Amino acid sequence: MQVQVNTDKNIEGGERLALFVKTALDTRLRRFGAQITRVEAHLSDESSHKSHGDDKKCMLEARPVGKPAVAVSHLAPTLDQAIHGAAEKLERLLGGTLGQVNHPRAEPAPDLA
Repeated sequence: MQVQVNTDKNIEGGERLALFVKTALDTRLRRFGAQITRVEAHLSDESSHKSHGDDKKCMLEARPVGKPAVAVSHLAPTLDQAIHGAAEKLERLLGGTLGQVNHPRAEPAPDLA
């Protein structure tokens, strides 16, 4: 799985931040393996001039193989909380989407009457 990290002008990117995002995503999305080709992380500070509230945003866009891209976002007081929150949401979304492909619902049992 390829991970691409994008930041706005208010967040300093770099190798350390990219590694943090990749580690968080690898931990959460490991079970999907080769079903995901790429995840893009868009990190931003929604109110850079203020220092209170949930103003750090992480938007994650995943590209599952053979399916349309899916996206989630999470706002939090800190960047690491925003990243972990979005990764958790993405794991749940992909679990529902890709889990249905891997484990389709069984046919209902026929009526005995």
